Amino acid sequence: MGEARRRADQGLPPRQSKESKRKSDDSPRVFSWLPITQNQRDRFYSLTSRGAWIGIGALLVFWIVVRFVGPAAGWWIPADVR
Repeated sequence: MGEARRRADQGLPPRQSKESKRKSDDSPRVFSWLPITQNQRDRFYSLTSRGAWIGIGALLVFWIVVRFVGPAAGWWIPADVR
């Protein structure tokens, strides 16, 4: 039994094509010759800013582990303590 017939028998609407599922981005382009829209640019800015803050937080956690947790647990001795 085909997909269309099965959907019709179950009372379901026809399947949507891939083109109709995609959201169309009608925002203006950044430059007319560049295929990047302003919405895509704004999403890129927010994504990279969030990634930068995550990286800063990970670096802070790593520094705390290397500087305080490791020596306190006896895993290693910092070079400036000797």
